[in-house]
Amino acid sequence: MQLKLERIYDKPQDLSGYRVLVDRLWPRGISKVNAKLDEWEKEIAPSKELRTWFSHDPEKFPDFKEKYVAELDANPQTKDFVKLIGDQLKNGNVILLYGAKDREHNQAVVLKQYLTDHLGQL
Repeated sequence: MQLKLERIYDKPQDLSGYRVLVDRLWPRGISKVNAKLDEWEKEIAPSKELRTWFSHDPEKFPDFKEKYVAELDANPQTKDFVKLIGDQLKNGNVILLYGAKDREHNQAVVLKQYLTDHLGQL
């Protein structure tokens, strides 16, 4: 099974997978019905302070990645999240949803790599 990324503003590509929003803030203009979510894991998202500092500046992405990984390591909910994703991957695809316009420099990209590193079997 695959771990995928999808921008929540795009038409859903995979409705058969387990769909998880990984943003702290609900995306503007998206209804909860149309989002077709299985879970909203806002506690796994970067802190408000880190998000504000990063401000989606691609030049800050390497430092953002390092700081976000440190937040994930320190977050007591990360272990449960990694287990949840691992369990869901046994049954099908998992789609990490995010709202950022930049598809290469956002927290979902970092989180996907973090999950890949910590699940081991991806």
